[in-house]
Amino acid sequence: SFWPLPRPNAFLFVSLSSDVLALPIFKQEDSSLPSDRERSSLNPPFQYVLCAATSPAVKLHDETLTYLNQGQSYEIRMLDNRKLELSEINNRSVKSIVRVVFHDRRLQYTEHRQLEGWKWNRPGDRLLDIDIPLSVGIMEPKADPSQLNAAEFLWDLNRRASVFVQVHCISTEFTPRKHGGEKGVPFRIQIDTFRQGDNGESTEHLHSASCQIKVFKPKGADRKQKTDREKMEKRTSQEKEKYQCSYNTTILSEVGPSRVLKHYTVSIHPTHSHGCQLSPTATIQETQKWLVKNRFNSYARLFSHFSGFDLLKLTRDDLVQICGAADGIRLFNTLKSRSVCPRLTLYVCQECEVESPLLERRCDTPHLYVYHALYLEELTAAELIRKMACVCSVPLGHINQVYRQGPTGIHILLSDQMVYNLPDESCFLIGTIKGMVT
Repeated sequence: SFWPLPRPNAFLFVSLSSDVLALPIFKQEDSSLPSDRERSSLNPPFQYVLCAATSPAVKLHDETLTYLNQGQSYEIRMLDNRKLELSEINNRSVKSIVRVVFHDRRLQYTEHRQLEGWKWNRPGDRLLDIDIPLSVGIMEPKADPSQLNAAEFLWDLNRRASVFVQVHCISTEFTPRKHGGEKGVPFRIQIDTFRQGDNGESTEHLHSASCQIKVFKPKGADRKQKTDREKMEKRTSQEKEKYQCSYNTTILSEVGPSRVLKHYTVSIHPTHSHGCQLSPTATIQETQKWLVKNRFNSYARLFSHFSGFDLLKLTRDDLVQICGAADGIRLFNTLKSRSVCPRLTLYVCQECEVESPLLERRCDTPHLYVYHALYLEELTAAELIRKMACVCSVPLGHINQVYRQGPTGIHILLSDQMVYNLPDESCFLIGTIKGMVT
């Protein structure tokens, strides 16, 4: 059961064996007033709706999956939900960049090589195009020849705006044949929106959202949707409850600032790339120089869009898969010669509160929340549970399950995908529930 707390807005619960005290419950921090993230989730600044049906064969707590036909034009409706906040803009237009990217993290690391291979096999083709005649309310559409998977445009916040996109790559083009068959990889359609400056340049990132898709040969998406629907009809009512309903449209989910794609960001950090150590603040250009200086010339092009922070976040397994065993291990050892920033940092506070004399004169509750920092490298549920157990001094073997509180107070089972999508530097409160004897 749930109870009111001064600062919760999302929960993660841990179920323990009944013969020990329960591990604290994980609850996202809140303030007395709705946070920016809360307001954003209830009323995001922009909303993008892909006019294509979601698959019915997706489990309840998994991300939606939408099937598209290769080369078919699909409408993406763009809605402005913050007209009052942007009323100070004289030119009521914003710039958006739509792109198709890899959903799988390992393919993201080798994106340049994957796209170069696709370009070699499909000379003159693009992965993504805008169908300009069908689009409504957009201006100055552009497709950079060097960015085959992206296109940009302006759209008027005062008018109805829809951009029609065509995806020309299919999911099986990036999957090697195994056992006589192929399994297509998922992509993502992402839209990043920026404020326009007086000189027409994009001066401020406003919003990003994306959704998961798979692309089939013409008519293949319709057949796959029909197959999924027929499979679901054969399931029992109890089994159907574990799956999402299929919707006629797909709403793109908000993307945190840390996941805005690096191709369109500019580093303004000071330069720090001395000796053999690569700094997390190194720019893309400095990272390239570091690779050359440390005899990784052959991989400079592969990591042509990586900053120092991007490169330092890669794990040993990632580098071995990208560069091969010998060079991957050598690059990993060279990078790890200095301390490395964690890939995800979470702050957790146990349910008990410590009174603070510094807060006695405030109107709100006079309690001080003391947090522990959890630094994650693997981005897995097992890693998070292990580090939570250490913080709470609970034997790992006594933890049964971990949950997070979702919409309407439901318990959502912690998964690797959930951990991977947690925003960096999120704050949580931890409480406990006691396991039932079965």
